Amino acid sequence: MKQFLAACLAASFLAAPAFAQDTEFKPAILFDLGGKFDKSFNEGAYNGAQRYKDETGTEYREFEITNEAQREQALRRFARDGASPIISVGFAQAAALEAVAKEYPDTQFAIIDAVVDAPNVRSILFKEEEGSYLVGILAAMKSETGKVGFVGGMDIPLIRKFLCGYKGGVKSVSEDIEVLENMTGTTGAAWNDPVRGGELTRSQISQGADVIFHAAGGTGIGVLQAAADAGKFGIGVDSNQNMLFPGHVLTSMVKKVDNAVYDTFEDAKNGEWSAGVVNLGLAEDGVTYAMDENNAELVTEEMKAAAEEAKAKIVSGEIEVHDYSTDSSCPY
Repeated sequence: MKQFLAACLAASFLAAPAFAQDTEFKPAILFDLGGKFDKSFNEGAYNGAQRYKDETGTEYREFEITNEAQREQALRRFARDGASPIISVGFAQAAALEAVAKEYPDTQFAIIDAVVDAPNVRSILFKEEEGSYLVGILAAMKSETGKVGFVGGMDIPLIRKFLCGYKGGVKSVSEDIEVLENMTGTTGAAWNDPVRGGELTRSQISQGADVIFHAAGGTGIGVLQAAADAGKFGIGVDSNQNMLFPGHVLTSMVKKVDNAVYDTFEDAKNGEWSAGVVNLGLAEDGVTYAMDENNAELVTEEMKAAAEEAKAKIVSGEIEVHDYSTDSSCPY
């Protein structure tokens, strides 16, 4: 993934300013609502930072916000104290980062899942639609009812990227399979409401869904729990969540946020950090579907073969998965 990251940055930002290696390397990471142990997006970022620490012995600063006002405060405090690079986890930190990055032009910043156009910010995006397409194939092939579900967190274009890609994968198996869909809410609270996630899942199950994919952060734990309790199947997101309810999590659509964090720290330490936008999809090994001992018996060889065939065609360009962030008219 490191090579792909470097290639993407070189191609897109040849004119980006170089940053000299800091003699006093002080990495920091700011987690968003839900916290670093959300078993999902934030935890993926935490795992990358922790892996870097374990492998290099480098300490890093961290902060978990509990309200939206803390984003800008924490970023400014990190920068004022000399931390660099500073990684903002999540699209919701974009406005705060834009403000603070201007105040500290010599500090290296990075943000995951958003673009901040500044000469000292690395913006890391993922092609969620591609990974979601693959788990859509698995969901459709696993379903016995001809109905599958999707539960999103906050209703924003990013989460609809997951939904649209998922629908594409489902419909590639059969146009007749119905996709039931719900979003949890329209505020940041939608990421941390497992009770509501469970309610939405039970509603979808009552309508016939037997496989439900969530893209809802901490809310998704309630989705997976409800699916398991009903003897159905959930699909995890961001981190590998297969182990949460073994035998009832069909797979997880993994975004390799951990690698993005690790590589950002490493680049800064080695004097190789640069600003710009990076897009990580299947070709860059930025997204995937999770297979391990917890779901090995749930996913048949036929299902894996179908997913791998689609993966190869997406990488080659034979299949182009619709990107909701560039066109909100999802065709599936």
